[in-house]
Amino acid sequence: METLGTIGTVLDSATATFSGWISVPLVFILLGTGLFISFRLRWIQLVRLKHSFQVVGGKYDNPDDEGDVTHFQALSAALSATIGIGNIAGVALALRLGGPGALFWMWMTALLGMSLKFAESTLAHSYRTIHKDGSASGGPMYYIERGLGPKWKPLAIFFAVSAVICSFCTGNMNQANTIAQTVGTYGWPNWLTGMIIAVLVGLVIIGGIKRIARVASRLVPGMALLYVGSAMFIFLSRPEAILPSFATIFTEAFSLKAGWGGLITVIMWGVRRGLYSNEAGQGSAPIAHAAARTKESVREGAVAMMGPFIDTLVVCTMTGIAIISTGVLESTDLTGAALTREAFRTGFAFAPHIGSIIINASVFLFAYTTMVAWSYYGDRSIEYLLGSQAIRPYRWTYVAFTFLGAVLPLSFVWNFGDIALSLMTIPNLIGVIFLSGTLKVMTDEYFSRKHLTYAEQLRQQNLSD
Repeated sequence: METLGTIGTVLDSATATFSGWISVPLVFILLGTGLFISFRLRWIQLVRLKHSFQVVGGKYDNPDDEGDVTHFQALSAALSATIGIGNIAGVALALRLGGPGALFWMWMTALLGMSLKFAESTLAHSYRTIHKDGSASGGPMYYIERGLGPKWKPLAIFFAVSAVICSFCTGNMNQANTIAQTVGTYGWPNWLTGMIIAVLVGLVIIGGIKRIARVASRLVPGMALLYVGSAMFIFLSRPEAILPSFATIFTEAFSLKAGWGGLITVIMWGVRRGLYSNEAGQGSAPIAHAAARTKESVREGAVAMMGPFIDTLVVCTMTGIAIISTGVLESTDLTGAALTREAFRTGFAFAPHIGSIIINASVFLFAYTTMVAWSYYGDRSIEYLLGSQAIRPYRWTYVAFTFLGAVLPLSFVWNFGDIALSLMTIPNLIGVIFLSGTLKVMTDEYFSRKHLTYAEQLRQQNLSD
């Protein structure tokens, strides 16, 4: 047992070191690619944002198009994976280690992340496969192999393998462990929590993307409104703190009071948490967007742009504002989810237990929807690697790992999952960069045309008949 403990310690140390080492250059690669795509597409995330809202609202939905889910359901499925523990604990960690100015750099990261989400999701939808039963499979592994050619297949396989590993670790076990630790404070044994979570996850994921999307489209808006609405209440109930809070964010974002090293620390923590929160450029969300029911790939890319907007510019911002405006960043030494919980408890000073309940409920819902969504990313990746016959065994294995995540110590799994998530990013960005010319042609062609709503198409068809 002592030998196993030593091995575990060595693995923890090695994976933590490698995870920290790879994350620094990855930040610059992601930012650079985001800038490149933004300029290449003439800052589409700003110019075409109105169109994104229109598509998400169902203006162009056509039930006769190929695909599994509506635009809104595809966005909900993608958001259910990205809106997670990072929005609660990750933002608090960035503010603790980088200061309030880190929130500004999260905003800048989200702006670039919107163009990356557009690019990867448009390509994923364009190069997807429609099976005989009408279901769809897509993602970076498909546009790497089909867009760049068969000689690039090893890179596509590398992405898919990393995605499967990440689905078990970051997307599943880590989330289950977070729920178990949160519920454990109320005296619940981890094994019981693990069994309940495993059953709840299994009931949804065995049904595939259509059931996942239906559940996500119901849970995601509700949980986001609960969390954002509560944070907004905290902020607006302190009108005297509104202007000072924003002033602090902007001044600290460029402050040199701690020297250039201090400014770089602020920037790095804001950028890192922003990128890892909305997962732009990492290749996960495009797998969900590839299943959208539409003939227009660029249209689904416009939907995907809303991901970083909602995840970072809305949800993460409200976490940061709640922490800054309540003053808990200065008055306590807490960090992570504990800091956010204290901000909500302080914000609901008339009934602190309400703040705790909101955070605990958000932790459960955010983690649960992340597990459900990541199962789909994993089963599309395992299908690409081993064929459709591997999907059902994968799903049952995924459920088993949910239970294990709740009952096992996971420091090694956290680090290993972060490494896998980082390794997914590299082949994905290579595909996006090399296919950016094709992407620009598709985008320019789409926006050069007039687009009719489904109702207008029906009226036009009836007139011609």
